[in-house]
Amino acid sequence: MKKYVCLAALLSLGATLCSASNEKEVVLKMIETSDVHGCYFPYDFIRQTPVKGGLAHVSTYVNQLRKEYGDHLILMDNGDILQGQPVAYYYNFIDTVSTHVCADMLNYMKYDVATMGNHDVETGHAVYDRWAKQCNAPVLGANIVDAATGEPYFPPYKVLERGGVKVAVLGMITPGIPSWLPENLWKGLRFEEMEQCAKKWTEIIRKRENPDILVGLFHSGPEGNKLNGIVENASADVARNVPGFDVVFMGHDHRRHCKKILNVAGDSVLIIDPANMAKVVSEVTFTLKMKKGKVVGKSVQGKLSDVTCVPADEAFMKHFAPQQEATSSFVSRKIGSISAPINARDAFFGPSGFVDLIHQMQLDLTGADLSFCAPLSPTAEIAKGDIYMSDMFNLYKFENMLYVMELTGKEIKGFLEMSYALWTNRMTSADDHLLLINDKPNNFGWFCNPSFNFDSAAGIRYTVDVTKPEGEKIEIECMADGTPFSLDKTYKVAVNSYRGNGGGDLLTKGAGIDKKELPSRIVFSTDKDLRYYLMKHIERVGELHPHALNQWKFIPEEWTVPAAKRDRETVFGGK
Repeated sequence: MKKYVCLAALLSLGATLCSASNEKEVVLKMIETSDVHGCYFPYDFIRQTPVKGGLAHVSTYVNQLRKEYGDHLILMDNGDILQGQPVAYYYNFIDTVSTHVCADMLNYMKYDVATMGNHDVETGHAVYDRWAKQCNAPVLGANIVDAATGEPYFPPYKVLERGGVKVAVLGMITPGIPSWLPENLWKGLRFEEMEQCAKKWTEIIRKRENPDILVGLFHSGPEGNKLNGIVENASADVARNVPGFDVVFMGHDHRRHCKKILNVAGDSVLIIDPANMAKVVSEVTFTLKMKKGKVVGKSVQGKLSDVTCVPADEAFMKHFAPQQEATSSFVSRKIGSISAPINARDAFFGPSGFVDLIHQMQLDLTGADLSFCAPLSPTAEIAKGDIYMSDMFNLYKFENMLYVMELTGKEIKGFLEMSYALWTNRMTSADDHLLLINDKPNNFGWFCNPSFNFDSAAGIRYTVDVTKPEGEKIEIECMADGTPFSLDKTYKVAVNSYRGNGGGDLLTKGAGIDKKELPSRIVFSTDKDLRYYLMKHIERVGELHPHALNQWKFIPEEWTVPAAKRDRETVFGGK
């Protein structure tokens, strides 16, 4: 009886049931997190409220699976884990002496492999080099190339052997980094296109390793969106056009995917993506038939598993309680006060205290003639009263630096024409929408395009005629002080580094500046992120008095004012 009990236990671990023909079955379980964005604890340090999701919940779920699968479970992270919540920021830039909390957590949870994401690169060499060295699991990046040697800067792949099965994991990142991030953050590196890189490394892996399973761990969405000729999201293209992959784990686009596609060889490939914030994990099960130590058959099934249904891991929470307390103290520090509440929602319908506060700070910090800025988070708000460090992550979502660039008046107009074309509908009657919105919410909420590309300007007075097509919407009347504005004159313009490096295409497609020319237009750059300077500005002035600068407006107002009220109800429920 004991013999049969042991065999059943081995079977539950994916080990075997041996037959006279020397066949056995091996079951492997693969779990992927992606785009965690600092959601390590079940707590939002920005709003200072408990939330569901995060690595603490993932830890519980993985521990449950490990009881069943043992070391036949492979745990992977697919990038963008070092940016988002203040806890990541704190261990990126404030406490740089302790082991990075994210490395500590990946080691504690026994991750087997990880990849780099674009927001991990955004933290800069000092941060991601330190983090990668502290991780026990290799951080992969086959298409992140050391420009000096031509070799991958990170390990290109990792081979794992479980139950006699050889698994090769190839890691890659979206190659769009140079379109978003300043070169000092990735100095000495270049980023190869994914399909070309995958073809090279799958051939190497086949010859060197001859794996039973080939896994793609790609910080890139399935398909679409070219940036200066580079495909940003190419995971499905690789799965389809590069034979050999059994499964491609995806990330970057914050959208859930789970389906099988056919590759050019006629084989089925599973592509799967758990979206963001560690609320869901990708769960893939391989069932392999083996004979005389060789795989003679395999099947793969995937699903997306909600980890918010399980409690946070108490042992995890206890182990990392000091790091949680350190972060709580950091975000609870008072840095000033504000005399009136502000919210990003107002910014979609005209000048607002929220965006214009950032405009004014950018102008004050740089002495530029103009400022470009967008609402980075459409639902962000700051209440009247004391301002704490946590509010800085609401006011400014990303770790962008601040640039001053030289643009002509014509380029400024082209920039704004494209921005408002992404943002506003072309109204043909008073009953039309003011905003360019969908029939129902999608990946960008109600908006057809991402709101972080809806830039307005400060420093000039202008109107936006929403009855006109792109190219004819913007009428710039004068500078904010009443002096003339000229399309032929060159102006100094304050922008964030994402925009200044071509992010959103407003400077390239909108203003018509060649991507290669953008670095030469930068005449000033901060050496720290913009949030740091906003914090220092608030500490210096003590109390903020936000107000709309009222330097632009939508016209014709008899149409746009009632349309704005209707659209506000649709998009934000009237808030």
